[in-house]
Amino acid sequence: MAKIDRRILKSQEAIKNALIELMSEKKFDDITIQDISDKANVSRGTIYLHYLDKYDLLEKLIAEHINNMRELCEATSEAEYSEANLPWFKYLERNYLFISTMLKSKGAPYFRSQFHEFLIEEFKDEVDISKEKNGELQEEVLLQFIVTSYVGLVEWWVIKDMPISPEEMALQVGILLERNL
Repeated sequence: MAKIDRRILKSQEAIKNALIELMSEKKFDDITIQDISDKANVSRGTIYLHYLDKYDLLEKLIAEHINNMRELCEATSEAEYSEANLPWFKYLERNYLFISTMLKSKGAPYFRSQFHEFLIEEFKDEVDISKEKNGELQEEVLLQFIVTSYVGLVEWWVIKDMPISPEEMALQVGILLERNL
């Protein structure tokens, strides 16, 4: 694998951070490439070297975070729910500006749908309707219930500025998952 120049990585990081900061200040539709360029302190040409447009930039930024979350799931796949949730909530805490901007912004419903679809993939093998408590439920109904609840909890936690520690969230969400899956 070819080694990427640190200057390129630094420019890309500045561009991504600029977009996140701008989205926390105004609607995505109102953000221009010039705004991103000014905030990142790079030329417009530098942005176009890496991204087709602001939509491509947003899509790649979201994909990067979804991929990071997927890797967290793979790394904790054998753990109990409470233990497996802790790296998740720590990740959400570390990436608060991005996550909160994506969940609060009217311009980023794409993130929410990608997050939802990602969780569907992660939880689909966890749903067990053969258990006594879930026997009368359809698998898809239970899966949608769990995923929608999980997304809702993350939204609540982030929008309320994380009123509970990541450790406590991981524990409580883990207990809820154990009871329902």
